[in-house]
Amino acid sequence: MQKLLILFLFAALLPGCSEFNKALKSTDLDYKMQVAEKYIAKESYDRAIPLLEELIVLTRGSERSEKVNYLHAHCTYLMKDYTLAAYYLANFVRTFPKSQYAEECAFLSAYCQYQNSPGYELDQSDTRNAMEQMQLFLVRYPNSSLKDSCNTLIDGMRTKLEAKAFHGAQQYHKMRNYQASSVAFKNFNREWPNSKYREDALFFILKSDHELALNSVESKKLERLNEAIKSYHNFADAFPQSVLLPDALKLNKNIEAALDLETRKTIP
Repeated sequence: MQKLLILFLFAALLPGCSEFNKALKSTDLDYKMQVAEKYIAKESYDRAIPLLEELIVLTRGSERSEKVNYLHAHCTYLMKDYTLAAYYLANFVRTFPKSQYAEECAFLSAYCQYQNSPGYELDQSDTRNAMEQMQLFLVRYPNSSLKDSCNTLIDGMRTKLEAKAFHGAQQYHKMRNYQASSVAFKNFNREWPNSKYREDALFFILKSDHELALNSVESKKLERLNEAIKSYHNFADAFPQSVLLPDALKLNKNIEAALDLETRKTIP
């Protein structure tokens, strides 16, 4: 019974294999193209791609070259090989800048870069590259129907970079490197002034400056305590209704008490 099933499957697959091999060996460009398009219609892109790769060479410089290159790049994209697809799609735009497919390929090339963008906790080189490609697309095709899609994707990647920057600064605080933490969160607020993390960032600055001031060497203690007081007021002024305000008040009381003690030391 098992042998019969294997023979049945082999017989079912044989015509497809035979047609593929026949098309691969054929010198008839029309036949190769016909079989390639047949496989594309069946979503058998792994079969279509080798035929299209041969056609790219065989049709170079002819009127068919544009469509063959487009189908090849598009099949690679549909195979979800985004790194390779990004290359082929971008190469199509460079080779055929006035093609009816150029706008679609330019967008899909940028979209492939977007697909390669990892989670915020990983290196964001691909994310930045994808944003640049999307922005370049908008410059080239300002009236594109894909404009809204581009802007939505760019906003999503900005959110990812924002999260990366915030959590990166947070790592300094977890490692108790309070000076680096304070600097990192201040830089974060400068770079992302309207961030959803702004309230937390200001509170982390206060916490970092609090720890740094209270555990500071004597020569820098007074200066750092005054800086911590400023950090409290920056937080309280920006978010007077914050649920973190009671914690901020406690930290400020500690700072003021330490500042009072330091001030008394300077009085003869």
